[in-house]
Amino acid sequence: MGNDQHTRTHPADLGRIGVWNAVLRSEDPARRQEIADAARELDELGYGTIWLGSSPGVAHALPLLEATSRITVATGILSIWQHEPADVAAQYADANAAHGGRFLLGLGVSHSALTDRYRRPYSAMRDYLTALDEAPRPVPAGGRVLAALGPRMLELARDRAAGAHPYLVTPEHTARARAVLGDGPMLAPELKVVLDTDPGRARATARAYLAMYLALPNYTNNLLRLGFAEEDFAGGGSDRLLDEVFALGDAEAVRRRADDFLAAGADHLALQVVTDSPHADIPLPAWRALAEVLPLTPR
Repeated sequence: MGNDQHTRTHPADLGRIGVWNAVLRSEDPARRQEIADAARELDELGYGTIWLGSSPGVAHALPLLEATSRITVATGILSIWQHEPADVAAQYADANAAHGGRFLLGLGVSHSALTDRYRRPYSAMRDYLTALDEAPRPVPAGGRVLAALGPRMLELARDRAAGAHPYLVTPEHTARARAVLGDGPMLAPELKVVLDTDPGRARATARAYLAMYLALPNYTNNLLRLGFAEEDFAGGGSDRLLDEVFALGDAEAVRRRADDFLAAGADHLALQVVTDSPHADIPLPAWRALAEVLPLTPR
């Protein structure tokens, strides 16, 4: 396929920096206004994209799109095992028609531990993309990105999507992914951030959060390909691993780490602020502090 497939959702539409957060997809009615207010402030601060974590559906993006006027809202990522492609395609079309093309469909195969439907992930993703292509209202290749880690999925992201949204990766992976994708497709990795200038406390926060991901083979296999060893996965992660997959410290330290990913070939970086309560917090103070030093475009 030619590069024309990438024109609808070009990296410029995402901005250079976005935020990745799972709480913003909460269905708790008591948090609805808080989430809308947070989305509106992220828009005003100049972040380019909100990536919704925790296996969202298209419907989870709608309250944030309704609350904002400029920012892109993306699923980061929608699990292909949980949603029928024809339904997703219809929801995609409706969301973009109502909100000026600001919704981006991030797709992934999730993990075998999280669904009993997990089979042949590469083939399943390829077939899902074909179903999106053949839906009554198709999702254009340029309107979707894949949670791609390994070479085959990256090639699929290159050939049949706007690009890739890899999670839990390093600058080295970013450089490798860019080599597979080539110059045209978008590369939007996620980077975890702990804003804490106490090194011991920052590492403890990072380890407490990272431990659950180190139980998932899709991630650990990718890290092994990058030169880490099994011992790097013990106890929530070695110092070497933490230093590669997190930005730890103050806002300036995060800016330097962001620059590493952008220099390695990322078009866009999705920053996930990790706190002591990552499954409950909407970390507005951290997002405000980071907005002071990151390359954003405030309204």
